[in-house]
Amino acid sequence: MTDSITAGDPQAIEATGVRKAFGEVAALTGVDLTVRPGTLAALLGPNGAGKTTLVRIIATLTRPDAGRVKVLGLDVVAQPAQVRARIGLTGQYAGLDEALSGRDNLVLIGRLAGLRRGPARDRAAELAGLFGLTEAIGRPARTYSGGMRRRLDLAASLMTRPALLVLDEPTTGLDPGSRQQLWAVLSALRAEGTTMLLTTQYLEEADRFADIVHVLNRGQIIASGTAGELKARMGEAGVEGRLAEPATTAVVARALAERLGVPPAAVQAEDGAGRLTVTALPGGGGLETLLAAAAALRADGVAVADLSLRQPSLDEAFLALTGVSG
Repeated sequence: MTDSITAGDPQAIEATGVRKAFGEVAALTGVDLTVRPGTLAALLGPNGAGKTTLVRIIATLTRPDAGRVKVLGLDVVAQPAQVRARIGLTGQYAGLDEALSGRDNLVLIGRLAGLRRGPARDRAAELAGLFGLTEAIGRPARTYSGGMRRRLDLAASLMTRPALLVLDEPTTGLDPGSRQQLWAVLSALRAEGTTMLLTTQYLEEADRFADIVHVLNRGQIIASGTAGELKARMGEAGVEGRLAEPATTAVVARALAERLGVPPAAVQAEDGAGRLTVTALPGGGGLETLLAAAAALRADGVAVADLSLRQPSLDEAFLALTGVSG
């Protein structure tokens, strides 16, 4: 189990005015970030936004040029050794010794962290079972698949039961099955109360698992909130439909807008695919719009192949916030 958290404990991460430049390139230009104990916070941003730089500062691998970062109440500049002793870090690439077995990799990490040989071997066996690596634990790491390497790397970051786990794009390059296995383990750790900071290129991971989402762009946090709150910025849910006769899509769209009493732009037509997209009615939610659209189409005798609610996505919110082209 992870260290217990009480009401009087400090924030897991508290960053204020953090700046970092590499030559003339400003990676971070004044980041303020707070991560509460026991939560999973996702840090999203386009390539070059400064995510990895911020993660490296939090993990004491890079010194900030200005500002202050505290991890579990410890200053990352003044107390780096104490910070490292209480966190686990999994980077974008597995940091393993290819010649050593999975067990020896884990035991080595444990020994370097101060564990005695016996407890280190016991902990390695425990983690191998947790990550589904028991049968492979005695094999050289070079024989592991990509998914197995990632799981072994994550196991290494947990050898000392860290109070904070920093995950820098842990599922990059993994196939869907390996990603699912990894998230099953992370979900179990989260249920036990492990605090996590996650960067990811897969926005559905943040949407599904994160308690709070922070969007980093051009070196600053530009938005924070739950995934639902960020998606709500895109407006109410709308309706998507697919007509049985695609050739009539434009005509049906005009007639539907008139029946619903909305501007023509509120009903978008995609002729070739026979698709309609209806913006939520003023003062009504997605369900009301769906029922009204279904009734209007039925009244006009329009054959519909499919009609469903369309929820705003985190991808859409991310693209709108960052200005990145889709």
